[in-house]
Amino acid sequence: MQHRIVVLGAGYTGAVAAGRLAKRLYREDVAITLVNPEPDFVERVRLHQLAAGQDLRPRPFGEMFAGTGVELKLAKVIAVDVDRKAVMVGSAHGDGPEESAEESAEELAYDTLVYALGSGWDDGGVPGAAEHAHEVSSRRGALRLRDRLAALDAGRPVVVVGGGLTGLEAATEIAEARPDLDVALAVRGVLGDWLSQKGRAHLRKVVDGLGVTVHEHTEVAAVAADAVQTADGRSIPSAVTVWTTGFAVHPIAQGTTLELTDRGRIVVDATMRSVSHPDVYAVGDAALAMGPGDKPLRMSCASGVPMAWQAADAIAARLTGAKVPRATIRYFQQCISLGRKEGLIQFVTADDRALDRALTGRVAALYKELICKGAAWGVTNPTVGMPSRRRHVVRQEARTGARAEAAV
Repeated sequence: MQHRIVVLGAGYTGAVAAGRLAKRLYREDVAITLVNPEPDFVERVRLHQLAAGQDLRPRPFGEMFAGTGVELKLAKVIAVDVDRKAVMVGSAHGDGPEESAEESAEELAYDTLVYALGSGWDDGGVPGAAEHAHEVSSRRGALRLRDRLAALDAGRPVVVVGGGLTGLEAATEIAEARPDLDVALAVRGVLGDWLSQKGRAHLRKVVDGLGVTVHEHTEVAAVAADAVQTADGRSIPSAVTVWTTGFAVHPIAQGTTLELTDRGRIVVDATMRSVSHPDVYAVGDAALAMGPGDKPLRMSCASGVPMAWQAADAIAARLTGAKVPRATIRYFQQCISLGRKEGLIQFVTADDRALDRALTGRVAALYKELICKGAAWGVTNPTVGMPSRRRHVVRQEARTGARAEAAV
């Protein structure tokens, strides 16, 4: 009987984990099912480009996983029962009520679960944000914003709220693509305050050159259809508001008995295994894993892909009786695109603090483009470029060994 591995979510982390497992294990020993509501891979790190009017290359999962043994299940995850080791999924089509999805629901049993449902935008409970603001954390959101921006007349104001990586990339991409719009960026502190001096100086130069108005020390307290209201009582005109202040994890885990943080992230050990349920592994934004300096890994592709490698290798090792690898996940750089012609590569310490070294300008833009292409290539070629180390599943380990090792 095959060991059943179910992977929930086919973003960067879920797709990478599924492909790496297929490379590590023999097809006759395992059945790997990848559950995702969309048939194509979404390059989330490029969604600001999609929103600004650029077309992204389609990457169908059917082509990506052809011949790998990974079965793609186009479905929405409705619920996860980690005590019964089962996942309830429903139709991936349409935007109907949850009841309609449950009517077409089916149950997938698993022996090992990889939870990679990721995150979406977080409106922070700010009044009006959910009703009036746009997000770029999903393809649907990016396309909705794309249509709205395309309908704007010249001179209309666009406000991007949030000065993190997503906010910087969205503001500069929109300003470069639509120089006729009045683009503004609202940040709580100083623009790029986490960057090195060189990084901050270059960021300011690019933002000023694109004509982006920066509102520093500005907290948005409410969003209206035509403006954002600040905590200090100001009103900033906004025909389109883009919300990029942070991410919230997928809520499915909150309905389980998994040990979670107060923000709903699954608590895992160094091998990405749930500390409460040894048959469950969590990767990417959905998981809370500790990095260098005993600091939580941040929600990012830079964290998620190594987490997926770690989880897949740990699962394969435990199933085959091999030594479980425990590689340290660390940071090297933060890559920021500032439109298509400018970029910023901020080199960082292992625990993600800025070093006094940064790459800027056109070279940095090309560097970031290579990073994005490399990440997409790694996902879309799941069993290529990695030495073949397939091992057979050890039957006793496949059935009972995972629970026995939980105490180790």
